[in-house]
Amino acid sequence: MELNRLPVTVMTRTIKNPSTTIYYPQLSGLSNQQAELQINRSLLQTVQGLIHEQQRVQVQGNTQMQGSYEIKNNQRGIFSATLNNYAYTPQMAHGMTFLGSVSADVDTGKIFSLRDLFKPGSDYIKVLSDRVKAQIKQRQIPTLGNFTTIKPDQDFYLADKTLVIYFQLYEITPYYVGFPMFPISVYDLEPIINEAGPLSILAAD
Repeated sequence: MELNRLPVTVMTRTIKNPSTTIYYPQLSGLSNQQAELQINRSLLQTVQGLIHEQQRVQVQGNTQMQGSYEIKNNQRGIFSATLNNYAYTPQMAHGMTFLGSVSADVDTGKIFSLRDLFKPGSDYIKVLSDRVKAQIKQRQIPTLGNFTTIKPDQDFYLADKTLVIYFQLYEITPYYVGFPMFPISVYDLEPIINEAGPLSILAAD
């Protein structure tokens, strides 16, 4: 794996109608066309999943919806992005936002789940949960009850040499807190990271 390879090309696509404007990323020019198709399909499916979530929680009415994205990592053959969707329907107390993310290997098209980042059989759930608990205490983050553990497929993204665990609005904190983000250095996770996975690539000097 080349550590000094160029970022991949990212194009912005748009879903637009009178009440909706959603911008989302699509990769372009990958040497492996199948990988490009797989990653782009996953990005679009994530966008569609966020739209579906909004349709589930919004009341009937003239819902206004906006979506955008942020590229979190585009180096060393690892692509990671977050996609957000905000919607508001008049009569509701406030709008609602959902956040999704996709992390992928641009050479193979593999979409990483959280467990893919760690050695098989490692207790990554406890390790990450302990890091989250420590940050909640250190940063004095208000929670809805006592935080106990992350989910096996907890939301995450990759950013340089950091794994960021995040939670949806209301998942563990009050609405006003926003999206609770918990950055964890890859070096803190080295004993359990999958040596063939993206964290190992990002951790390399």
